[in-house]
Amino acid sequence: ASGIMSGVTPPNALWFQLGVKGESEDDRRWLEAAGQSTFEAIHGANFDSAAFECMLDVVAAGWFALYVEGDKDDPSALVFEQWPLSQVFISASKRGGKIDVVYREFELSAEAALAEYGEEDISEETEKLAREKPDEMIKFVHAIYPRTAAGGYIPGSQVSIRLPIASCHVEVKAKKIVREGGYHEMPVVVARWHKLPDSPYAVGPAFDALPDTRMLNELKMLQLQNADIAVGGMWKAIDDGILNPSSIKIGARKVVPMADINSMQPLETGADFNLSFTLEERLQAAIRKIFMADQLQPQDGPQMTATEVHVRVGLIRQLLGPVYGRLQSEYLAPLIERCFGILARAGVFPPPPESLGGRDYSVRYISPLARAQRQEEVSAMDQFENTLLAEAQEKPDVLDVYDWDAAATERGKLLGVPAKLVRSSDEVSQLRQARLQAQQQLQAQAVLTQGASAAAQAGGTALGQRVAQ
Repeated sequence: ASGIMSGVTPPNALWFQLGVKGESEDDRRWLEAAGQSTFEAIHGANFDSAAFECMLDVVAAGWFALYVEGDKDDPSALVFEQWPLSQVFISASKRGGKIDVVYREFELSAEAALAEYGEEDISEETEKLAREKPDEMIKFVHAIYPRTAAGGYIPGSQVSIRLPIASCHVEVKAKKIVREGGYHEMPVVVARWHKLPDSPYAVGPAFDALPDTRMLNELKMLQLQNADIAVGGMWKAIDDGILNPSSIKIGARKVVPMADINSMQPLETGADFNLSFTLEERLQAAIRKIFMADQLQPQDGPQMTATEVHVRVGLIRQLLGPVYGRLQSEYLAPLIERCFGILARAGVFPPPPESLGGRDYSVRYISPLARAQRQEEVSAMDQFENTLLAEAQEKPDVLDVYDWDAAATERGKLLGVPAKLVRSSDEVSQLRQARLQAQQQLQAQAVLTQGASAAAQAGGTALGQRVAQ
């Protein structure tokens, strides 16, 4: 869980960028500033703690539910809440689509329900319990689902009950809607590890490791039983009427009366601890492999070479590639869309350029795991450039087939270099033009200096000749 979280949403580095097709320089700068503000708002809230709990859920259970909302006291701030899976039921309104139907069953005390929904909306029975038995628990269901035109959805409306995502709070026993509203975006992010066939639910690595885990638990239980026998000992005794086995207590500094020395002897258990330890190590290694703990964490030992690092990154990319693709579509994209929408409506971003009006933005992921996914492109560029430089020693014209400026810009994007550190094409042209003019001025000054020196030398020679005459 820690390896996936640090590779997908690291808190100490920007892990996504916003962009539009055919963006101008002003568009790029505004989108970069908006992306940075969104990143800071996400990690400035309680996202890191809630997201780690979600990663634990997705590894153990195969899916999680993360609720995202604006702070009631500060609309420009974000609040994240990990919903317990035992309370959540999910579905998709479209076959094979993303999860967009979420029901959460939860309980509130009668007093808390009165404070949350008000006495006008809760049932009379709950209002009565709030006065007489304030600690009595009342069951509620929070239903979130797409709202259709028949259900009251009006495109472009800002009224909560006309928004595209419906929200209904229902008091279960009274069958009464206590709150109705809506959201502009799906507020619950539901991501899955490995989806079950014909089901919206999923399983995680713990499902694959479950047989080995149960076997390991049985093995540990047998080890403890045999350890008890090995420490306390097991004895055999003859019931000859003199020695009563039921009354014998074995222990330090105790005397056991026996008619014959052979009446009581230790009994070998036949347990083999070495075999149990070997089986334990094999089961633990198998479980670690299923959870990728032997691949995602740093390896102990000497410093790795560049080749070893490249091979290791490639291995991680192969292991998590399919999973990361699902996390992008079901976790990161809805998360950024929801957070960006909340912050935009709260007026956190400066006014965008007019050229961005009505255009859809796209998200480009630059997290460590995303960069690992693009490492092949960087390696291909390195190999091709080295080949061109080697051939250029005999045929310099071969360098003309490669756009070095575009390659440098693309390499910066693939490696996750901040856009503000990469100059635009216009800035590069101005810089080169200024450098060319400076070189031309230096050459002109050098020519003038050489001409003046030659003239002075010629004048001195002529003066010397006249003096000699």
